[in-house]
Amino acid sequence: MVEKINMVIGFDQRESIAYHTFTQSIMDKSSLPVSFTPLAINTLKGYHETHTDKSNDFIYSRFLTPYLNAFSGWAIFADGDMICQSDIKELWDLRDESKAVLVVKHDYKTKAQKKYLGNINKDYPKKNWSSLILWNCSHPKHRLLTPDFISNQTGKFLHRFSWLEDEDIGDLPKDWNWLAIEYPENKNAKLIHYTLGTPCFKEYWDCDMSDIWHANQKRVICGMKV
Repeated sequence: MVEKINMVIGFDQRESIAYHTFTQSIMDKSSLPVSFTPLAINTLKGYHETHTDKSNDFIYSRFLTPYLNAFSGWAIFADGDMICQSDIKELWDLRDESKAVLVVKHDYKTKAQKKYLGNINKDYPKKNWSSLILWNCSHPKHRLLTPDFISNQTGKFLHRFSWLEDEDIGDLPKDWNWLAIEYPENKNAKLIHYTLGTPCFKEYWDCDMSDIWHANQKRVICGMKV
């Protein structure tokens, strides 16, 4: 049986080009087949978004990843506002059966009080940990992550992985979720995350490392080599 990488990607119609640009960047460099599931809110039957503090359409639905995979196997969740510059198999190979999830454990204070589309950008514990998650979907502690449960939980509970113990959360190298603008420029990062705003928005058109995003976006539009 051919090994396949399972990815769930955040999708918001207001920046749909970001999703397509990100997935193209993954496919261009992957040495294994990749299965993509876009978290388009209209396709998530049985899940009702009840939160009123959302900045995008997948801020809470990301926690459906184990449920969408029948609580079986492994999956990668990633925000849609990213660019992959390495073989995604390198990330996939970091799976650890002793962990429920593996994340980049960011520890920083934001440089901006607002982000794309005027959304408030607050500091909070474990900020951006949930923007890239290597999920052990089979882990028994994830069984409570049903659509109804997620609909009724706070952002604080979900984004801080409060259903897990600290030892359940593995650590990924920072290169796999490098925060543009928030961190110094690193054009060799394996996964660049335009967390304050994808360069498809005019306010971030020329942000740090935007040239990398634009080059990948051209690949989507007209097949140009990056």
